[in-house]
Amino acid sequence: MKVPMNENQPATVGGTGASPAFPKQAGDTPARWAWVERYVWTERMLKRLDERQEQTVWFSLWDKVWQSNNLDQAILGVILNRGSAGVDGQTTEQLKRDWTRQRDQLQQELRAGSYQPHPARRVWIPKMGSAELRPLGIPAVRDRVVQTALRAVLEPIFEREFAEQSYGFRPGRGGLQALERVESLLQSGHTWIVDADLKAYFDTIPRDRLLALVRERIADGKVLRLMEQYLAAGVMASGKDWQPSEQGTPQGAVISPLLANLYLNPLDHEMAGKGYQMIRYADDFVVCCRTAAEAQAALTEIGRWVQAAGLTLHPTKTRIVNAAERGGFDFLGYHFERYHESGGKKWPRQKSQFKLRESLREKLPRNRSGGIRQIVAELNPTLRGWYGYFKYSLPSALQNMDQWVRERVRHIIRRRHKRRGMVKGRERVEYPIAWFAAQGLFSLKDAQTQWLQSLTGKH
Repeated sequence: MKVPMNENQPATVGGTGASPAFPKQAGDTPARWAWVERYVWTERMLKRLDERQEQTVWFSLWDKVWQSNNLDQAILGVILNRGSAGVDGQTTEQLKRDWTRQRDQLQQELRAGSYQPHPARRVWIPKMGSAELRPLGIPAVRDRVVQTALRAVLEPIFEREFAEQSYGFRPGRGGLQALERVESLLQSGHTWIVDADLKAYFDTIPRDRLLALVRERIADGKVLRLMEQYLAAGVMASGKDWQPSEQGTPQGAVISPLLANLYLNPLDHEMAGKGYQMIRYADDFVVCCRTAAEAQAALTEIGRWVQAAGLTLHPTKTRIVNAAERGGFDFLGYHFERYHESGGKKWPRQKSQFKLRESLREKLPRNRSGGIRQIVAELNPTLRGWYGYFKYSLPSALQNMDQWVRERVRHIIRRRHKRRGMVKGRERVEYPIAWFAAQGLFSLKDAQTQWLQSLTGKH
């Protein structure tokens, strides 16, 4: 639906003014090991972890994987995360109903060495803005439980190794912290950006090199064997067509983000050691530089490392841009441009806006039934969730999205009145912004205004 721009004449994205600042990192990170599973990691083990020397290797971890408390916590995590069934058809609801028996069976198989993971179920999902499809490998529910238990044992060991500028899928870290770091660098004059993209990263990680990195810290043969089993389990397409997977780690597996971070960790440390300001979230990363020459040198370093690591930079998506100018770059759902010392402009990138609208369209078909308050009750959780991440955008971006939502609802009302064609001035007069507020519709722009006023003490 094309939104007319005459509803109170909202400002356009990229107008005057700067975007609100992301939250500062200070105070966001919890105590160093507060997140670990304490029935797995004892005080003695944590002390050893903090005193780690370069040659430290961990033995005797297997009993930690299959202990009852660890499996119980893993089952709870899988149930709460929900997710689709794997190739065996088991659902998280079935796991919940049969909790104790499933745990005891998994524990017995792990202790006896008879546990065998299922192949991942191959599904293909659309990539927004592209005709390509993204492959996902969905493990069976029982395999997700064991992977979660395995991650609880291994994650602290590798977390100790990870670089400061890595933010994705790590305890106490997240996308907003990465975005805050990027904005801080942009405002300090690092406006030349290496916008890098690894082509099919999860599917192309060289398995032998990945396992070699695991073995640098893990010497428990049973743990290593379980890791190898997961990586070699393959995928099942169309329900019965098994395909081997000789490279990579399935995107969708519980253990995959940890392994993906592990493989790129040497790049993090190498770039930091050479003085480059690289910010990485999983396989999505940028390098913020002061000059075009520095950005070109950084890209050369990345290209050299990526080639040596058996990976590939996407030839068309990897580029150097100047964020001080129009055009800018996208990172973690936001678009950045025209940055200088006092700030810049950022708003939800086009794909982020498209994704929200697609989600809302499913709730707002033109022949939608139900009362307006029922419709509003279904819309508000989605709008609030989106706002929580994108409230740092230019106000006009949120105002435009509010207007799109109202126009969509007005069109439903117009259809109910047997009126043909698109929404016109009549519906905007009969159902103004104040009417939507009275129905309880969440306003992105109003929520941001109230939040900004609370920060400045204005009411």
